[in-house]
Amino acid sequence: MHMYVTVYIGYLLLKVVAQYVEPPVPVASPGEALNRDAITIGEALEASALSAGDKPIEQSDAAAIQAAEMRATGCNEIAPGGVAAVAQYAASVNLRDVNKTKLGDVLEDATQKLPADKPVTREDARAVIGAEIRNSPNMASTPGGVAESLAAAARLNQKWE
Repeated sequence: MHMYVTVYIGYLLLKVVAQYVEPPVPVASPGEALNRDAITIGEALEASALSAGDKPIEQSDAAAIQAAEMRATGCNEIAPGGVAAVAQYAASVNLRDVNKTKLGDVLEDATQKLPADKPVTREDARAVIGAEIRNSPNMASTPGGVAESLAAAARLNQKWE
């Protein structure tokens, strides 16, 4: 028996006749059923290392990175020595140190440093934006920073759904 399967490739919609269809991969939430080319949380963190990499890490950045890592891993605890832990340490040291640790120092190669990773969803971006703004003295996000990078990635991922 032949089965008709609808396949999305970019903006093209194709009908494919197949003898065998793999069952869908289960996902934790509908937002995780994204395109395989979707931007991950680790990649969005690396993008902020490029766009705002010279900015010294502050508490708002550390909070945003922690929220991003928690969303990537699905765990409510940060990994010792992980990206969020290093960012938190850097933010506390930067308060009194002249040689400040920068975003780029911590977020370079974030994809490899995260214990787990997943595509960025709108919910992930909202959580990270909230964390960054709540911990910012001026209640704003950093231009090109962690929150803005995740928001941009979520917008792009939504277009590719």
